[in-house]
Amino acid sequence: MEKRKNKIRYVVFSFLFFLGFLHSYSQDFNKEELSYSEFLGYVKKYHPLVKQANLEVSNAQAKLMVARGGFDPKIEIDYNKKEFKGTEYYSLLNSSFKIPTWYGIEVKAGFDDTDGQYYNPQNRTPDAGLTSLGISVALGQGMFINQRMADVREGKLQIKLSDAERKLKAIAVLYKASEAYFEWRKSFNEAELYKNYLGFASTRFEGVKKLIELGDSPAIDSVEAKITVRNRQLNVENGNLKLAKARLNLSNYLWIENVPVELEDHVKPEQNLIETVEETLKTDAMMVNVETLESHPKIQALETKLSILEINRKLKANSLLPKVNVGYNYISEPVYFDSFNADDYKFNIDFSIPIFLRKERGSLKLAKLKIQDLKFDIDQQRLELKNKIKAQQTEITSLKKQKEVIDSLVKDYLTMLNSEEKLFSFGESSIFLINSRENNLVSAKLSQIGIENQFYISNAELYKILANPD
Repeated sequence: MEKRKNKIRYVVFSFLFFLGFLHSYSQDFNKEELSYSEFLGYVKKYHPLVKQANLEVSNAQAKLMVARGGFDPKIEIDYNKKEFKGTEYYSLLNSSFKIPTWYGIEVKAGFDDTDGQYYNPQNRTPDAGLTSLGISVALGQGMFINQRMADVREGKLQIKLSDAERKLKAIAVLYKASEAYFEWRKSFNEAELYKNYLGFASTRFEGVKKLIELGDSPAIDSVEAKITVRNRQLNVENGNLKLAKARLNLSNYLWIENVPVELEDHVKPEQNLIETVEETLKTDAMMVNVETLESHPKIQALETKLSILEINRKLKANSLLPKVNVGYNYISEPVYFDSFNADDYKFNIDFSIPIFLRKERGSLKLAKLKIQDLKFDIDQQRLELKNKIKAQQTEITSLKKQKEVIDSLVKDYLTMLNSEEKLFSFGESSIFLINSRENNLVSAKLSQIGIENQFYISNAELYKILANPD
């Protein structure tokens, strides 16, 4: 019974601890305002897809380690023995220690021992065995470049390539997160706008009813005012629905460590975003140089792929050379290593070359064509990036001008509404005209919110094109 109580206490304690753990994380998002730069910082640091993009570099480092393994020293032992009806036919031991080096040279130390009654005479060794020390050199193919050297060089370039690809993957996530934030801010401002003008319409409706009771206004005005209230209520409900969906969409990008965090209803978006967005995204015209794109991840990725193809071209060109492998090994009984005798050695030479070299020449030509094709692609990508950046900067400039115009328009509509309300107080206007002025003002403010949102998204698109998430 006591064990059961202890177990229950443990479960309850663990549950409470977990709740406290989540609460401590959620406190970061329980503030009154979540700024865009702060939100973007959370996405960069904690979002799983951004972390997944960072694995690209680790993956390339692991591949480089695999390639470097081609130069690891190697121990080889080959032992064969045959014994039948008490007769030892043979006992053959061949062991070696090989050290591959960079330029087609391999250092090798070995020990051979042969015993028995039946074996190939060329395998005969002294009773103490036979030691050897020598080198093997590739004088044709493989001297200046071989597959192992190419793999290591490609592995180093893959790290650079993976870093560029990491940036491109991360920027795609950050762009989607920015879209979610801007949509949340737009929905929030629209919902607030509808709530405010529902309040104005409700107040006006109550005032009209009192004027009707006093006989200072016709009864039809109450119907007009009530219709406006009902329309505003529909707008508020629709605005709240859009805001709820935008808030949930934004929560897809809110993580701390491995814990997703849901945005609380009372948290507001940054209201002075118009002043900070370009600084946050580094999209100000003074900070963007269209002419120098060498550091752009897409260009870096293509240039790195070009370098990898160039290594492959050199490897294909090397295959045109004949295969000439020369080996020399000094051999001796173990006790004789203290005195060198140049007459005790093993020497070998291997030579081969295809007569027509059609396969090798064809492979080299294909490698050159791939390089030329990629160079054309790089030139086109540079041009497209420059034009995309310029087009996006033009759009941002235009949206700034549109923002100035819509701000002035909102101000004028507000002046018209205020004048109409004064005329109504003097009995020289009607509810219909006031509603008309107010509807124009609401439409203008909605356009103002929409243009602001386009401005933010346009900056985010430029941020995506520049592809600099760090």
